[in-house]
Amino acid sequence: MTWIDEIQFNEEGLVPVIVQDVKTERVLMFAWANREALEQTVATGKGVYFSKSRNQVWVKGASSGNEQNVVGMQLDVSGEAVIYRVEQVGGIACHTGHASTFWRELRTGGWVESEAVLRDPQEMYHQ
Repeated sequence: MTWIDEIQFNEEGLVPVIVQDVKTERVLMFAWANREALEQTVATGKGVYFSKSRNQVWVKGASSGNEQNVVGMQLDVSGEAVIYRVEQVGGIACHTGHASTFWRELRTGGWVESEAVLRDPQEMYHQ
């Protein structure tokens, strides 16, 4: 049995991936990976994921420059979730220009933006 055979992919062939900053231990994002994305991550050392909306594998930072250098991976006890421990290039993990994709906080009455945008998305994605 190989390392990837121990992962319990769901009925879509995907496994949830939690992305954590290796220095601060902050959760930067949640994503999905299929077998190909995991294999590419291990082979390249870059954060590679599967986009359910685009139905394709994608490399984090390929268009924005905000790459993730994966320095470690962890698998939960049941094999149903993976953590990528990363060095986040540029300090921005969200396409909105925030440090993390978790930038909204529940306050009385609803969700509010709790962190500043670090970089204008239009600067990252030259359209």
